[in-house]
Amino acid sequence: MPLDQRGDSAHSDVMTGQQDDFRHLDRAGRAMAGIARSPRVTVNVVVGACILLAWLTLAAMAIRGAEGGIAGVSAPGDTILRSLPQLPLPDFLERFFVLCLSPVPLDTSLGLQAGALVFMWFLMAIATMLPSAAPMIRTYCEITDTARIKGEPVVHPLVLVAGYLSVWLAASMMFAALTLAAHAFASSAGMLDPVVGLAAALALLIAGVYQFSGLKEACLKKCKNPFSILFANWSARPVSVFRLGVAQGLWCLGCCWALMLVMFAVGVMNIFWMALIGLFTLIEKQTASRVPTRLAGAILLVWAAALLVVSL
Repeated sequence: MPLDQRGDSAHSDVMTGQQDDFRHLDRAGRAMAGIARSPRVTVNVVVGACILLAWLTLAAMAIRGAEGGIAGVSAPGDTILRSLPQLPLPDFLERFFVLCLSPVPLDTSLGLQAGALVFMWFLMAIATMLPSAAPMIRTYCEITDTARIKGEPVVHPLVLVAGYLSVWLAASMMFAALTLAAHAFASSAGMLDPVVGLAAALALLIAGVYQFSGLKEACLKKCKNPFSILFANWSARPVSVFRLGVAQGLWCLGCCWALMLVMFAVGVMNIFWMALIGLFTLIEKQTASRVPTRLAGAILLVWAAALLVVSL
């Protein structure tokens, strides 16, 4: 067979979904070729690794906070964290932890501390929100696989993930600014000042009320039904897919931003509450019933009322 006909035949095999067994490659080469050929595998590996690294970093940070007994970081579960073995960490991580865990402004540059807090909140978003976005990412991968089999051009799912995470990066900047403001307020008023308790009660109140709002319900519906949105807005242009990821990220942010305020009431580095919020958002987006949302709202409102009474 002439070379050009072989090329056309190979191209036809790829476009019609036939798979090459890559027998001419060694074992490592075949594995890498298989991963490169399957967007779903690549996305699962990258997203899974990001979530795992985020949780490991946050857990190490929470352990450092518990060991140091830093004001404002102590929380239920600190005894467990202190009992864990102390592992040596790279110097840059230790400096990063100090910047994030300090409850008062440091002598270092404010911009440096703000940058560290932005990264910390972004890690929290990856750890708690990215798992609940897995159904949306999986749906896009399924549509992409179908399109590839038909020979249609597709955009890699990681472009969609990048658009989704860009929204949470922007949100992390706002949460970091709130954290700096809370640190400044707490250091001037004192951690035992009743006003600090009132501020925490206000955060819980906002989070609780929002659970019953129409905006929360509208955003949650979009998060629960990603297929129709992804299919209706399908595009072979990377910019359009990135924007689609941004849109999905905005729906997720609209659904969960108020829950992130709970972290200001329980301690920003409370690893147990991070896990609880991450688990709740996963359950909330996977259940058809509105009971989990309303139940969480009721609990937050009762909690806010109790904290308000104690603080007065």
